[in-house]
Amino acid sequence: MTRVFGDPVDVSVRDGRPVRFVRRGRCYVVRRVLEHWVATRDWWREQDPDGDVLGEREFWRVEASPGTETGVYELRCDVSTQTWLLSRVWD
Repeated sequence: MTRVFGDPVDVSVRDGRPVRFVRRGRCYVVRRVLEHWVATRDWWREQDPDGDVLGEREFWRVEASPGTETGVYELRCDVSTQTWLLSRVWD
């Protein structure tokens, strides 16, 4: 089962890949990248509140853990602003 979020997260990147992220004050270490893709299709193009068209979004599905429990998380990066969101969590 997945849960959909839209929570902003702080992501640390090394060699272009997320290596850890902080969500609600808790640090998650990325153990493994399961999938990575870039969405560039027109249906992703929308306008932000300032009227600018948003571009590519990178998605990373990762195994990560804040300690001993490992979970699957989907992180989304807006390429133009380099802002990250937690998109989904798998139970």
